[in-house]
Amino acid sequence: MTATAKVLSRLVLRIGALALVVAVTAAPGYAQHRARLSADLADHLAFGSQSIDVIVHGDAAQVDAVAARYNLVVARRLKSGAVLRVNAGQLDALGKDTDIDHLSGDLPIRSSMAITNVAIGADQVWAGADDLPSLTGRGVTVAVIDSGIDTRHLALRNRVLASVDFTGGDGNDRFGHGTHVAGIIAGQAGRGVDTRGVQGVAAGAFLVNLRVLGDDGSGTVSSVVEAIDWAIEHRAQYDIRVINLSIGAPVLQPYRDDPLCEAAERAVAAGIVVVASAGNAGRTTDGRLVFGGVTSPGNDPSVLTVGAVDTHGTAIRSDDTVAPFSSRGPTRYDMVIKPDVVAPGTRIVSAEAEGSYLSTAFPDRHVTGAGRAAYMQLSGTSMSAGVVSGTVALLLEEKSRLKPVDVRVVVQLTSTFMPAAGLLTGGAGMLNALAAVVSVRHGAVRQATNIASESIAVSKVLFAPSGQAGRVSRILGHSIVWDSSNGWEIFVLWGTSIAWDTSIVWDTSIVLDTSIVWDTSIG
Repeated sequence: MTATAKVLSRLVLRIGALALVVAVTAAPGYAQHRARLSADLADHLAFGSQSIDVIVHGDAAQVDAVAARYNLVVARRLKSGAVLRVNAGQLDALGKDTDIDHLSGDLPIRSSMAITNVAIGADQVWAGADDLPSLTGRGVTVAVIDSGIDTRHLALRNRVLASVDFTGGDGNDRFGHGTHVAGIIAGQAGRGVDTRGVQGVAAGAFLVNLRVLGDDGSGTVSSVVEAIDWAIEHRAQYDIRVINLSIGAPVLQPYRDDPLCEAAERAVAAGIVVVASAGNAGRTTDGRLVFGGVTSPGNDPSVLTVGAVDTHGTAIRSDDTVAPFSSRGPTRYDMVIKPDVVAPGTRIVSAEAEGSYLSTAFPDRHVTGAGRAAYMQLSGTSMSAGVVSGTVALLLEEKSRLKPVDVRVVVQLTSTFMPAAGLLTGGAGMLNALAAVVSVRHGAVRQATNIASESIAVSKVLFAPSGQAGRVSRILGHSIVWDSSNGWEIFVLWGTSIAWDTSIVWDTSIVLDTSIVWDTSIG
C-alpha cells in the first residue's frame, strides 16, 4: 500500500469512527434547538452580562420580527442583518429560537500595527523590466477600510475618490494608521530630497476611504461589515477591485459563522480581492512562539492573508526573515493553513497624518518632513497587507480579468519560499511583485477557474527541507495533498483536520514544546 493510500485509509477510519460516535451519541429528534454562539457570547451567557451587542442575520423584516418577539433594541442595521442589544436572558432565548442558526458578538476591532519596493521588485515593474509595460496600478481602485485617510497629505492628494465614515465622523484620519497604510498602497513619491524614493507600491491606483476605526484606533466588527458591503455595492461605480483590511478581530468561532469572514466572502464572490493582515500575535510577552494567532478575517480561506517580513534594511532577499511578531497559523477552530504569503512589514516609511494620535504619541517614529509632507515609520502586518494590496493592483492593471482566486494563486506561486520559517509562519513565502506580474503577462499562470475557494492547486515547493521537491499530487474537494519523497511524508489538509503520515493530528489543545504555545487568548 502506498504512503498516500495509508494516509487516506487512516483518515477514512477516523472519519468512520467519528460518524459512529455521532450516531451513537446523537440527541433525539425532539432535542431543543441551540444556535451556535461565538466564544465571547458563550462567556457573556455564563456571566449573565446585561448589555451585549449581538449580530444576527436576515433582512429588515426578519430582524424586526426577532426584535419584536424578544423586545430588543436594534442598535445598528446591516445589509446582511443587524446588531441587537440584549441581556443574558434575551441571548439565551435567541439561542433557542429555531429561526436563528448562529449568533456572533459585535467584537471590538483594532488596527494590526507592530518597504522597500526594491525588495519586492516593484521598482522594476514601474520601469517596465523584462519586456513589461510600465505598470503603476492605473485603472484599479483599492478600498482602504481603516482609521480614515488624511487626504491633505501631499502623497495622497487627488488619489481618494470617495470617503465614507462608518463611525459617524467626517472620514479624516485622527489616529494615523489608515493614512500610513494608504501611502504604502498608492502614495505619490515624496517631494523632498530624502523622500523622493518613498512612494506606494501602486502609485497610479486610486483609493476609496472607508473609515471604521475611531480616534483611538478601535472599532467594531459591525462597522467593518457595513464598510465591506458598501464597497461591494459601489464596486462598479469606483472600479473597486481590492479591499485592504489592515485590521483584525479575535477568532472566536469557525470562519463560516464569523460575520466578518462572511462579509469578506461576499466581496470575493463579487470579484473583489480581499487582502487582510495576519495579526501581530507571533510571540508572547515573554518571547515564546505562538501558533494559532491569526486574526479574523485573515482566518478565512478566501482571503489573501499576509504576514510580515523583516528585510533588515536591505534589498537582498537572502537575509529576509519573518518578523517575530507576525501571527502564525493554523487558524483556530478550522485549522486553515495561514498566512498565505509574507511581505515587508518592519520599519516601513509612509505618509504621516498631521496631528494624529500616532504622530503626537510616538514622535520617535517620525522620519522626515513636516505638516502635509511628513513621514513616519511603523511596523506590523498592517504594513505588509498594504504592500500586497499595492502589488495586487499592479497585477490587475496587467490583466484585469483575473479573479480573486487567480490572484491568490499567482501571488503564492511566484513567492519565494522561506524554509527556515516553514508553512505556518511564512506561508508560501516572500512576496515577489516582479515575478507575479511577469508570470501573468507571459501566461505562466493560468486562470484557476476550477479551484474551490478553500483550496489552492499550485505545483510548487511549499513544505520541503533544503529545497527538496514537494509538489501537489492530489486535490480532494477542499483538501490539498503535497507529496515529497525526500524527508517529508505525505501532508494532507482535509476540511478542518490536518494530519501527517506520522499519525500526528493537530488540535487546539496541543503544546509543541515548552517554548511554543497556542495563542493565550484561545484558552
